[in-house]
Amino acid sequence: MIITKISNSKIKEIDFENLSFGKYFSDHMFIMSFKNNEWLEPKIIPYGPLSLNPGTHVFHYGQAIFEGMKAFKNELGEIRLFRPIENLKRFNKSAKRLCMPEIDKSTFLHALKKLVKIDSKWIPKSYTKSLYIRPFMISESEYIRATPATEFKFMIITSPTSSYYMGETNLKIEQKYARSVVGGIGFTKAAGNYAAAFGPTKKAQDKGFTQIIWTDAITHEYIEECGTMNIMFRIYDKLITPKLSESILGGITRDSIITLAKQKNIEVEERKISVNEILDHHKSGSLKEAFGVGTAVTVNPINSITYNDETLNIQKTNQNSYATILKNELQSIQYGQINDVNGWTIKI
Repeated sequence: MIITKISNSKIKEIDFENLSFGKYFSDHMFIMSFKNNEWLEPKIIPYGPLSLNPGTHVFHYGQAIFEGMKAFKNELGEIRLFRPIENLKRFNKSAKRLCMPEIDKSTFLHALKKLVKIDSKWIPKSYTKSLYIRPFMISESEYIRATPATEFKFMIITSPTSSYYMGETNLKIEQKYARSVVGGIGFTKAAGNYAAAFGPTKKAQDKGFTQIIWTDAITHEYIEECGTMNIMFRIYDKLITPKLSESILGGITRDSIITLAKQKNIEVEERKISVNEILDHHKSGSLKEAFGVGTAVTVNPINSITYNDETLNIQKTNQNSYATILKNELQSIQYGQINDVNGWTIKI
């Protein structure tokens, strides 16, 4: 691997007390190219622009995938990655579905550790902040035929970040548009999945909602995800979440929360959840909590859910809420404050 370090760091320009999500980028990036059926020229270089011709494949056909992960730094200055191999598995699953080359484990981990170590000063030392890591791959062949590319570029960039959502989270249940369909690519982190969601999401946000609760594409009767998060409900004392399918992204935070809940003897059900079921449980008082989970948000309590003209106000979280208990447990593992019995973290 070739490493070229920046001559003058941008770090002094960053106000680490007032970070927003994904706005600032660290000094360096990892990059390598795929040509003639092999990965070539792995290198870490100063963060900066790419030079791509107008005929580059990705601009026309959207053959692009990405991942989202984080590095955490505690008060002792220890740095940890959280379940990076799971991110790689999902990345390669996305790559395979979109006819893109996979990344091997050793290359991925070596690049990730090296980049994070070089830019370790960019990792906020705060329980509410972290270094967001964005691995991604784009097609780089220069032609405008609607066929899979043969050349690609894989990169990793990083961004010191704070919370994704600020303030209350008020959601609208979507009844017209769909995020994904069975047989589609909803289970991947393909760039186009997110672009396709922008329009419906903006319409909801223009009406004062934070995000959308996505429902199945055929009937719009069953809940799938919320915004860019997996969604969970506490009904009585059970934790219930939609069962994974081809139209639902298998979240790593989702899997972690389910594991931690079971270890705390919380009953978990992964199954279909209908909109009517949630309406009924709210009416009877058995809907105790609703929250989204994901890398960007960790665990994000939902304040209200609107369906047609009916708004379901969800009771606020407290120290005994599942959202609070499970978030605290997860973050304590991520920051190395408690024993990682599941072996999820990698210390750098």
